[in-house]
Amino acid sequence: MFPARPAWLALLLCFCPAGHGLRIQEYLYFHVLSPGDIRYIFMATPAKDFGGVFNMRFEQIYLVPSDPPDACSTLNNGVFIEGQIALVEHGGCSFLSKTRTIQEHGGRVVIIADNSYDKDTTYAEMVQESTHRKADIPALFLLGRDGYMIRRSLEQHGLPWAVISIPVNASSVPTSEFLQPRGVFW
Repeated sequence: MFPARPAWLALLLCFCPAGHGLRIQEYLYFHVLSPGDIRYIFMATPAKDFGGVFNMRFEQIYLVPSDPPDACSTLNNGVFIEGQIALVEHGGCSFLSKTRTIQEHGGRVVIIADNSYDKDTTYAEMVQESTHRKADIPALFLLGRDGYMIRRSLEQHGLPWAVISIPVNASSVPTSEFLQPRGVFW
């Protein structure tokens, strides 16, 4: 018989199957499949009071950095975001505005990375001032360090997007097999 998992570990390893959606205070994991130098598993957390429920599964989908990075105006690469997941930087306008911009360009999900590249321990609370306005697509938040790593790798390789699998069922993968960026321990 295996010992019971502590409550915090069960929360950390949460995976919500399609149809149930990801709840606030839970994490969602995604695996970068390409480019190979960032073939890691990353962790994101959902927006608190706006955006749709994440209840999808994608084995291979593009993670497209928005241009401009803050997605506060019309996107120069909106054609690449249609039907894909957008990577956006924090700052310049509200989280809701960013999410709605991605939604208007046909994006399926927005992942907003903190614009502080050295931020590697806390997630911003994506709270929208006006809760009566919403977006239909899910909004997730990513650590600034992780967003920077993904963007930098794509720039170095001259690639317009990364290929990811989302969500990854973290509870079924032994922690010894997690491929994570150096210095990440969760």
